Amino acid sequence: MNASAMARTSGLEAKRAARGSVTEGAARAGLSARGAIYLVVGVLALQIAFGDTGKQADQGGAVDTLARQPLGAVLLWALGLGLAGMAVWRLSEAVFGSVGPDGRTARKRLLAAGRFVFYVVVAYSVLMFAAGPHGGGTGSSDQRSRDITARALDLPAGQWLVGAVGAGVAVAGVWIAVGAIRRSYHDELKRGEMSRWSRRLVDITGVGGGVARGLVFTAAGAFAVRAAVDYAPDRAKGMDDTLRSFAHTPLGPALLVCVAAGLVLFGLFSFAMARWRRV
Repeated sequence: MNASAMARTSGLEAKRAARGSVTEGAARAGLSARGAIYLVVGVLALQIAFGDTGKQADQGGAVDTLARQPLGAVLLWALGLGLAGMAVWRLSEAVFGSVGPDGRTARKRLLAAGRFVFYVVVAYSVLMFAAGPHGGGTGSSDQRSRDITARALDLPAGQWLVGAVGAGVAVAGVWIAVGAIRRSYHDELKRGEMSRWSRRLVDITGVGGGVARGLVFTAAGAFAVRAAVDYAPDRAKGMDDTLRSFAHTPLGPALLVCVAAGLVLFGLFSFAMARWRRV
């Protein structure tokens, strides 16, 4: 290999290393930000279960809670930048593929692209809130769900569209829960760097947190399907109303306590993934 070819090869390797370093940092910051949101939402849901119904257990409530803490502005900027990092990571997965034997498949790339769009929206809302006057968080997920459902229902074949999206969300919830029970996340971990104690901790938080998160998704999807069938946008629920609905089942507030505790576990699981996930 001549000197010119060696230089080009060396340059490409340096670019790959730099890209990998940036992507890894973005991924770990993003997973930490996701963990912070779920941790706070879980705590807020626990407070609702124990009678403090004035709380808002969703992203907006989490952002508003963080804004009220000491150094709240710093926390909000860190959260927003972390979520932006998550978007960068998901974009990288969509373009270059992700880890694992099927990381370059069209399905994985499409999922990564969808997550990229989602986290761009979430990061933008948090950063805009951090940059502006603090008032009511990033808005109620319940109101957004009702507004989006109402607009969608007015479209041609709107009922079918809302019903299909709701069914998709419900199926995704089942998939999340089943994946957690099967411990599918093991394939994404640097297990060789983990102690027996850390592996046990990840399994406790991963299974409990994943099942709770999947249950929330499944319930929210079911409410969207019901809104489509009844042509009633008010029946659609965001995360806050979905969580509150668990307290109105035959199990009462006890079920909400279990789900809320599970969301706290998922927050801790996200922190663990930020430490040990392969990127």
